[in-house]
Amino acid sequence: MVIEVLQQDDVCVLRIEGRFVTGSEPEYLSAKMDELRRLNSGKVLVDLQEMPYIGSTGIGFIVGIFSSVTMNSGQFVLVGLQPRVQELFRLTRLNTILPIAPDRQAGLASLRAEDSKAGAASADSRS
Repeated sequence: MVIEVLQQDDVCVLRIEGRFVTGSEPEYLSAKMDELRRLNSGKVLVDLQEMPYIGSTGIGFIVGIFSSVTMNSGQFVLVGLQPRVQELFRLTRLNTILPIAPDRQAGLASLRAEDSKAGAASADSRS
């Protein structure tokens, strides 16, 4: 499994490739979480397009990112879920908690749409 952390404009993109299973290297995961925190991005997109399977360690990692981002009033979206991963998120009902978009383009659009809503709301409150 490989986790790539990229900055794309104002969005931090985590691209996860390979099977994310129990026993994944805890030091590696901790380092990636620290890298994400150092970027201090208010918008995080997690791209799972190249991840065919996820276990409990992977779910915990993703939920941890989601919690960290949203506790700081940030925005989060998962994209590119493969059928097996999508089914697991449905069975665990995480699909009702975590924002999910079909692909990176749709995910970026949803993060930017949230900005537009926030901007409109603050403009309304100043009126």
